[in-house]
Amino acid sequence: MKENVFQFLLLFSLLGNGLSAGVYFIFSNTIMAALKNLKPHEGVSAMRQINRVILNGLFFLIFFGTALSSLALIILLFVWRWPHQGSHYIFLGSSCYLLGCFLVTIIFNVPRNEALDAADPTSPDAQNFWSRYLIEWTAWNHVRTVACVLATTFFFLYLS
Repeated sequence: MKENVFQFLLLFSLLGNGLSAGVYFIFSNTIMAALKNLKPHEGVSAMRQINRVILNGLFFLIFFGTALSSLALIILLFVWRWPHQGSHYIFLGSSCYLLGCFLVTIIFNVPRNEALDAADPTSPDAQNFWSRYLIEWTAWNHVRTVACVLATTFFFLYLS
């Protein structure tokens, strides 16, 4: 039974990180680059809409579920499996998601999204605000992308 729980959490974390890496990659590689080409009021409006639409049940399941499964893996790792062969991969993968994705999102990306939601896209400072938002938000999104790719890699290495 313990092994089945551990394997389920590992699979969920692996898939959650893989899906998250893809979402964050497409933002960094495509969406933010496309929004950069829009006028500030258009870019702000489009990003606001994206931020509203992405907050749905499936996104929450992956985002929060992967955080919970990663945290559970760390706890179970120390309770049941330490020092088991490859345990460090589980610890590293879980830590990458929790620190490099989950916490980065809460500490850096969400406050920028909240500032974007409160911003006046027609103000004289709209161009500066939008340019700064694009640079800062995307930089932190790159961190999330790399963290999820690394986490996926570590979980895969554990399984191989």
